[in-house]
Amino acid sequence: IEHHQRNPDFAEGTWALVTVDLSRLASKAKRINITLPERVLALVDEQARRDGESRSGLLARAVLDYIGRNKVA
Repeated sequence: IEHHQRNPDFAEGTWALVTVDLSRLASKAKRINITLPERVLALVDEQARRDGESRSGLLARAVLDYIGRNKVA
């Protein structure tokens, strides 16, 4: 970001960092069926409620985060 801040073309720009929910960028959602232990599902639902998102949104975000941290170069 510092590189762009030094660019005179962007001198009057406003800079901000934002969180983007990548799961919402997918063009089409696909319904799947999975089986989870009740305790795990309860934890998923509680976290989704605290984060203000859906169960599907939380799971999609968690999977994308996991893949991002563990993908092979």
